[in-house]
Amino acid sequence: MSPTLSSQLTVSGPIDLSGYDSRATTGFDGKKADAKKALARLGDELGDLQEKLFAAGRTGSRSTRVLVVLQGMDTSGKGGIVRHVAGLADPQGLAITSFKSPTPAELKHDFLWRVRKALPEPGMIGIFDRSHYEDVLIGRVRELASPQELERRYDAINAFEQKFTDSGGVLVKCFLHITKDDQKDRLAARLDDPTKYWKYSPGDLDERELWSDYQEAYEIALERCGEAAPWHLVPSGRKWYRNWAVATLLLEQLRALDLDWPAPDFDVAAEKKRLARM
Repeated sequence: MSPTLSSQLTVSGPIDLSGYDSRATTGFDGKKADAKKALARLGDELGDLQEKLFAAGRTGSRSTRVLVVLQGMDTSGKGGIVRHVAGLADPQGLAITSFKSPTPAELKHDFLWRVRKALPEPGMIGIFDRSHYEDVLIGRVRELASPQELERRYDAINAFEQKFTDSGGVLVKCFLHITKDDQKDRLAARLDDPTKYWKYSPGDLDERELWSDYQEAYEIALERCGEAAPWHLVPSGRKWYRNWAVATLLLEQLRALDLDWPAPDFDVAAEKKRLARM
């Protein structure tokens, strides 16, 4: 039996991101064109399982909900995954949240307050484009939180994720790994294409100057916060592989749920007779 992609991409323990190839195609033997076809083929099964999940949540037969967490440096492809992978699913069963800088109102609460509000309901697939991890990434790099507060946040994240999984939630955490050179190429492409100017911000270069600090912050977060759900390190130097990989990780989790259609809470034969008489 071949290993799952999840088992191949899972990381734990001390991590040195410089030792991972951002252009690897772990678990996939084909080329770009093959990956696009493979991604499309995943759509039918993913859509079927998502509908079963949605039906179970709406009928109350199961409390299962799925949350996909996407984290990565600027240009790593969080938005691309939302378009290409979430696009395979029925929009009514999706809840997509993009976390920006906290508002003044949000800053009055604990950092997890706004995250709890955005968790998917039973039967839904939630996607976080950035997440609660921003508060131990930017918080560390930009020194927006004290060392003591950062330690509290790592523990709070582990407790939060444990509570989510204990309640029937399935957590799929994806770190989209790119190199500094990958990012430079993608930023240059945005500056060369007028249709992509809107994606570019001068602040992107300010953050890029802190690349090493962010890599260290990610290494710590990946090591410290994998108790309730493991991190998947997704090589994202090749966009086509990244999209296929995240779709496959989600599909593997849905398959593992052994989903089926909810049983009716009414007499089917009797309802057929009633309908025939009308």
